[in-house]
Amino acid sequence: MTHTPAHADLHDKDKRDFLTLSAASFAAVGTGCVVWPFVDSMNPAADTLALSTTEVDVSPIQEGQAITVMWRGKPVFIRRRTASEIEAAQAVDVGALIDPQADDMRVKKPEWLVLIGICTHLGCVPVGQKATEARGDFGGYFCPCHGSHYDTSGRIRKGPAPKNLGVPPYAFVSDTLIRIG
Repeated sequence: MTHTPAHADLHDKDKRDFLTLSAASFAAVGTGCVVWPFVDSMNPAADTLALSTTEVDVSPIQEGQAITVMWRGKPVFIRRRTASEIEAAQAVDVGALIDPQADDMRVKKPEWLVLIGICTHLGCVPVGQKATEARGDFGGYFCPCHGSHYDTSGRIRKGPAPKNLGVPPYAFVSDTLIRIG
């Protein structure tokens, strides 16, 4: 079979197309190999991911007791509220609060209060976790640095703090296990 010039041009075009496609494919793979480590370096480190969630077994906490755990370098207050603390928190006139929030918007289960234990005024850690500590005028938490008083739902009731104690993202994994973060 003899090659005619038109057939040779078609053959050369197919070769060029194949070489162009191959070169582009190798360039794309090469670029990916160079760029991927840079993109991957932007992901959070393993130690940061480990801090992103904390699981807490709350089964040993008795009614009226509280514990403090660390999450993302912040203290988190977990309190098993008494019936009277729940009643006091629910009976508050939300409209009279500095930072209005109903108690049921701050808790997932009424007996469990989970808060970020950092005063919203200047970042101090309020007291009130232990039964022997001052709990302020409203039975919740008290920041002795500047006199902020929080109620049994962690809402600011008196003092310079502009906002309620924060509520971290959390979920009940089971009846006795809370995942924070």
